[in-house]
Amino acid sequence: MTATATKTRTNVYLDTAMKKQAQAIFKQYGMGLSDAFNIFLSQSVMEQGIPFDVKIPNADTAKTIQDAREGKNMTKVSLDDLKKEIGA
Repeated sequence: MTATATKTRTNVYLDTAMKKQAQAIFKQYGMGLSDAFNIFLSQSVMEQGIPFDVKIPNADTAKTIQDAREGKNMTKVSLDDLKKEIGA
């Protein structure tokens, strides 16, 4: 987008919780939701498509995602435990 680009307003319907989570991430970069959307759109135009792989999960991955959403097969792990596991 150039400095002389004409801007337009648009409405996008978003999941409320997802929006808040995304805003918290973008804030760490010093940008707002509009900035992030503009980056996504710029990359989409440059790539002539979605600028990342979009894949349908296989059956095992879909089952694991569903289990995680339902809290099944989950174990709490501390940061210290993870550090020990990787030898950090």
